[in-house]
This record gives sequence, C-alpha cells and structure tokens, in this order.
Amino acid sequence: MENSNSNLLREHFSSGKKHYFLDFRQAQNNTHFIHIRRRDLQEDLSYKETGVVVFEEDFEFLIAAFSSLFQSASRQEWKKDVMNSKAVSPDVKGIKSWEPELRPRERLISEGQAALEDKELLAILIGSGTPRQTAVDLAERILHSVGNDLDKLSTLTVEDLCRFKGMGHARSASILSAMALADRRFNQLGRAVKMRMLGTG
Repeated sequence: MENSNSNLLREHFSSGKKHYFLDFRQAQNNTHFIHIRRRDLQEDLSYKETGVVVFEEDFEFLIAAFSSLFQSASRQEWKKDVMNSKAVSPDVKGIKSWEPELRPRERLISEGQAALEDKELLAILIGSGTPRQTAVDLAERILHSVGNDLDKLSTLTVEDLCRFKGMGHARSASILSAMALADRRFNQLGRAVKMRMLGTG
C-alpha cells in the first residue's frame, strides 16, 4: 500500500552503521505525512529497519515537541555553564598579580581596544573577579554560555547575568549599558549610511 504513495522530498544522513531517512510523502487520498526511518547494518550485512509515520494533522505537534525538546536542552546547557562558573579552583590569583602588560585595562590604554579579545573587554566592564576566579575567567564563562555570540549576549537580562557567581546587579547593568550603547551606535551608523545613499541617489 505504501509503495503507491508519492515521495515528494527526502533527507538522509548516516552515522557509522546507522542510516536515517526522512521522507515527506503524499498519500493516495492527497494528504501528506512524514516517514522517519532508521536502518542499522547488522553483522551479517543485512539491515534492520525501524520507523515511524507522522500524519499531516499532527505536524504542528511534532514541530512543537522538537521545539520544546531543543529549548529544554538549551536550558540544561545554560545550567551547566552556570554551575561550571562556581567550580573554579580557589587558588586563582587576581588580575592585579599579573604583569602590567598583560592586564586588560592597561593593554587597552597602551595598545588600543582592537588588541583586546572580547573576554578582556567584557572583563573591564565587570571590574573585578572573586576569590575563586578572575574577571577574565568570569567574562569567558559568560561568553561561552552564549556561544561567544555578542548578539545573544545583548539579549541577556540582569537576572540572566546574576546567575553567574560574582555578577551582581551593578556589574550586570554595566554590561547591559555597554551593549545598549553599541546598539545605538550601530543604529546611528545605519541611519547615516542611509542618508548618504539618499543624498547621492
């Protein structure tokens, strides 16, 4: 019966001896369904196949389930990063113990902002670390939690940042203020470019 159905689209991928197929198909009654199959290569070189069919009326529930799953996984990663921020060796020495030419603030003054990594610039905003981690360590953990994506960093709230040990409301507000200024500067540049384009057009 299934062979008489029309296969409209197919995606597939493999991992070792496992092969996955996702088929978007049209049934004889012109409704649609998704057929998800997994084929496992056996020791005798035969294949064992399992699969599931999701019908058109259930597509929205499948999408919602995947969305919920990925959001839950993302939250688990966030919690892991926050917990890791608390599990730092108590023997960490502060930035003040570093050689002056290695300290972010001094490097910014002597070499300019372009010479600093994102974590160093963020560490300057944070100001100081804790007995268990430097400001640079704390900045690195915050950036890691958003995949080192500054756009995602700008979407964090004070409450999000305060989940990291060593981050209070004042430090979090400093970071959000800096991100807001950066956004406003970007918007101003965009308006200026648009005005120039209109002027030359």
